[in-house]
Amino acid sequence: MEYAVELRGITKRFGSNVANKQVDLKIKPGSIHGLLGENGAGKSTLMNVLYGLYKPEEGEIYLRGERHVIDSPLKAMELGIGMVHQHFMLARPLTVAENIMVGTKSKRGPLLDTRRVMHEIQEVSERYHLDVDPAIKIEALSVGQQQRVEILSAIYQGADILILDEPTAVLTPQEVQELFVILRKMREDGKSVILITHKLDEIMEIVDEISVLRDGEYVGSRVMGPDVTKDELTQMMVGREVLFDFSDAGTLTEPGKVKVALRDVHAKNTRGVEALRGISLELHEGEILGLAGVDGNGQKELAEVLTGLAKVSEGEILYNEKPIQNRRPIDYINDKIAHVPEDRQTTGIAMNFSIKNNLIIKNHGAKRFKKGPVINYDVVNAYAEELMEQYHVKATGRNEIIKNLSGGNQQKIVLARELADEPEFLIASHPTRGLDIGASEYVRGQILAQRNKGVAVLLISADLEEILQLSDRIAVIYDGRITGILPRGASAEEIGYLMLDNQKKEAPHGNQEKEKSRV
Repeated sequence: MEYAVELRGITKRFGSNVANKQVDLKIKPGSIHGLLGENGAGKSTLMNVLYGLYKPEEGEIYLRGERHVIDSPLKAMELGIGMVHQHFMLARPLTVAENIMVGTKSKRGPLLDTRRVMHEIQEVSERYHLDVDPAIKIEALSVGQQQRVEILSAIYQGADILILDEPTAVLTPQEVQELFVILRKMREDGKSVILITHKLDEIMEIVDEISVLRDGEYVGSRVMGPDVTKDELTQMMVGREVLFDFSDAGTLTEPGKVKVALRDVHAKNTRGVEALRGISLELHEGEILGLAGVDGNGQKELAEVLTGLAKVSEGEILYNEKPIQNRRPIDYINDKIAHVPEDRQTTGIAMNFSIKNNLIIKNHGAKRFKKGPVINYDVVNAYAEELMEQYHVKATGRNEIIKNLSGGNQQKIVLARELADEPEFLIASHPTRGLDIGASEYVRGQILAQRNKGVAVLLISADLEEILQLSDRIAVIYDGRITGILPRGASAEEIGYLMLDNQKKEAPHGNQEKEKSRV
């Protein structure tokens, strides 16, 4: 068979780190091929080699049976390879057509063929069900629509091999299904699609074949069929079994009393724009309330007003029936409110501090860590070693600088610090973002353990699989408002509907109205 893409013995190094080691990969024409692996497995590096962003130290690239040297993205595009990165590369003030025209050679020499290009873009958009208006500005589009513009641009420029890096990470369930319609149409037209992802459920629904990388090396490929299971693919990715179903992990029969209550809370973001527009919620002891929504709809500001990092402009927050809004962050810490922030490297840890200093950074002034006026490092060292052992942190020792750890081990340090003081209320914002399957399993287990101890947990996540696995109730946020509360067992479609602007639609189910009585 003549493959659309064949990579032979690709090796890519960054200094002493070998990102890809003698990797072979074959992509069939007219197929959707999934590329799986944990973080750091070498997936994106391998595709960046194919796209000409990286030059490999060893190996060869064949396209349609012919060997090519791809030394730049421009060369890749000339050969019919397009790539949609996880973070879109669009000029927001420009229109769709203007973005696509950038770098496209005009047939009129120095003059722009705007009218012709817009007509051609419209034709491509309709053929692939992209539903994109070429005259609209990028800044007016949703995240899902911007992704379609990237795909449209690649197809318009002649790509018949399209690489998508984590394409569903920022999409609602409905947008995911719309994306799959587009990809199936591309396959029908003979194009080859490569999906880099870690979402097993989604990839098993759409791909024809899956290849797995682990620690920079090719593990194997599987043609999709009923005999291919999530467990098998996970074994290939991490080399061991991973727990996917948390539904029976010590679920309490009934939640306890109301621990936290938000009453018509309003707050502004750092730009002075109202980000929370009348949030009312109740969280009970011994329950996980999942907050689902596309990023940027007020989740960050909600976590900040609950931890003293932002001010409430209107409304109140009750904790143990007492108002706590607009106090100092230290007051929330003293009230046993723990916070796992969404960006661990910016607000969760001090990157240039040691592990032990990160573990005591919130309470280094506590008497148990002091010997007179100075820190008692004998106590701190023992404390750090105990937590590192308890949370299975992989490091050279307590004195290692935390920036040298993997993302999963950094997150374990954040968890260890936040949970060591036995909190009564835990705010976990995107706790597994950027983590591989094994680290995600561990973090989710720790969150469930807190719920089972009677802690009230607010789980903020854009990962619907995570929300559905862990939550006892699910609140959905859109544009700074709660659009509905759903019970455990709600479908991804119900949640996805509420993640969009549902003011113009009729709700498909009545569950959210029934549950609003508990808000």
